[in-house]
Amino acid sequence: MAKIRERWSGRTAFLLSIIGSAVGLGNIWRFPYIAFKNGGGAFLIPYFLALFTAGIPLLILETGIGQKLQGSAADSFKKINKDMEWLGWLALLVGMIISTYYAVVIAWCWNYAYHSISLAWLSQGANDFFNNSVLQISSGPGQLGGIVWWVLLGLVLTWGAIWFIISRGVKWLGKYNQVMIPIALVMLLVLLFRGVTLEGAADGLGKFLTPDIGKLLDPNVWLAAYSQIFYTLSLGFGILITYASYRRRDEDVTNNALITGMSNSTVEFLAGITVFSTAGFLAANVGTSIEQMSISGPGLAFKTYPAAIGNLPHFAPFFGVLFFGMLLFLGTTSLISLIEAVVCGLRDKFGIGRLPATTLICLVGFAFGLLFATRAGLYWLDIIDHWTNSYGLTMVGLAECIIIGWFYKSKTLRDFANSVSEVRLGGWWDICIKYITPGVLIITVAYSLIQEFAAPYEGYTLWPRLAGGWFLITVIIIIAIVLMKTKSPESRAHGPAVVLFLFFGMLSMLAIFNIDYLGIYSDYIVTTMNGFAESTLETEQVSGMSASSWIILLIGLTILLGTLFTAIRIAFASEKRKRIVSQK
Repeated sequence: MAKIRERWSGRTAFLLSIIGSAVGLGNIWRFPYIAFKNGGGAFLIPYFLALFTAGIPLLILETGIGQKLQGSAADSFKKINKDMEWLGWLALLVGMIISTYYAVVIAWCWNYAYHSISLAWLSQGANDFFNNSVLQISSGPGQLGGIVWWVLLGLVLTWGAIWFIISRGVKWLGKYNQVMIPIALVMLLVLLFRGVTLEGAADGLGKFLTPDIGKLLDPNVWLAAYSQIFYTLSLGFGILITYASYRRRDEDVTNNALITGMSNSTVEFLAGITVFSTAGFLAANVGTSIEQMSISGPGLAFKTYPAAIGNLPHFAPFFGVLFFGMLLFLGTTSLISLIEAVVCGLRDKFGIGRLPATTLICLVGFAFGLLFATRAGLYWLDIIDHWTNSYGLTMVGLAECIIIGWFYKSKTLRDFANSVSEVRLGGWWDICIKYITPGVLIITVAYSLIQEFAAPYEGYTLWPRLAGGWFLITVIIIIAIVLMKTKSPESRAHGPAVVLFLFFGMLSMLAIFNIDYLGIYSDYIVTTMNGFAESTLETEQVSGMSASSWIILLIGLTILLGTLFTAIRIAFASEKRKRIVSQK
């Protein structure tokens, strides 16, 4: 007898769960800086184009696959073609690798939430506190220096919470997201309101929103927009496929994807307002410029923002706990989705129970995460994050587009989505999946590789780049093939899997022998691409919010909130009709 698949308790639980997966730490600390660096308000033009030509189409693709085929990423690709199961496992393994260091970042948040009560960083400065007290950072990736016990304690708390939530099943997971996502969003709105009411906030928002139209001539800006969309929507992990498989086959696909994409981008936009208004306050308070501050990545969350909190005139500890509590909630909902996708893959493949599968994956994640709890943890986090996101995820996304667009036929999936959805897809979706998205991903990977061999990433020596980069990606491809062959010996790892393995194996050899495979041309291409930014038009530097900044703010919020509320209204109307029909 076929095993009954777990189901969400309702549409709200599903939507908040996939929104919780998409909305994570990157929304807070990555998008604001990317926008600021790439033209301010003008960046919204390529950003929205990327959202509608790549982000939402891929959301529809992944949720459509999971809902139609009713399986994990590995199981779904096996149903498409038994020799393609490895691609699903590759997606899950990339997500598993990312979860090992993502959990450590959440462990830092536990640490800071506790220290916010006393504003402990004020005694030595936010920068020194993060590097020397929290991380106790060593001199390089080769100097592990032992475990940092405060980080280890946070890691135990994180994995314990993840195990507790996931082991109780999909319905419990949905209830958790239905509580935590609204709370996290309220926290963000409180921080936003406090930020925009601070002295200097207008100057910070001016930096964030003032459009530099000349930047649109720079190809790097367009690549950054597509990279941000792909990075932030949890694409390529198998999460959306997994979560959608817990829905009934006859429920909406397209409008759910639209709501998810617009919700995620709305949070990013609001986070940008929050971050830059607060950064403007700090700059005015300490007499520096925003350009000289750390406003991206861990530096924003654990250096700049704590420094700003420490300078608040009133209730600083409250806002410290609020900020790091928000990061905890957003981080755990994203981490849960990464682990649930792997748990689902193991259960579908090997038929094991939820509790043993969850226990196994959490123990493995905790064990590998110990590397990032050492004094060299930040270096290894940086290296592995760079390679898994730049190459692992983009390769999965590219393969998905090729397989669905050209072999499974995109029209097949589009017809299915249209048969169950509240919003119909046209031929534009096929064009995005078959041409636009794979084209952009190919260009992005090619340019990343050119930069990789033009200069070592962040100046790291060869062996950590091999261990945490090329070798790691090559090894997880092998593991993906082995998992496919397990219990399915008839499956053949030919074609794309072999090509991908040989490709990364070749890159490993090139790195070992320090070969620039494009010779002098790699330097020429990088110099030419970077030259676009230097030759673009300079905009007049203004203090405060200019008229153009207010226009950008109004247009951005109108597009995001208008589209989001329209999609939600359609969803409510559809659910109301279903209830009326069910009562007859």
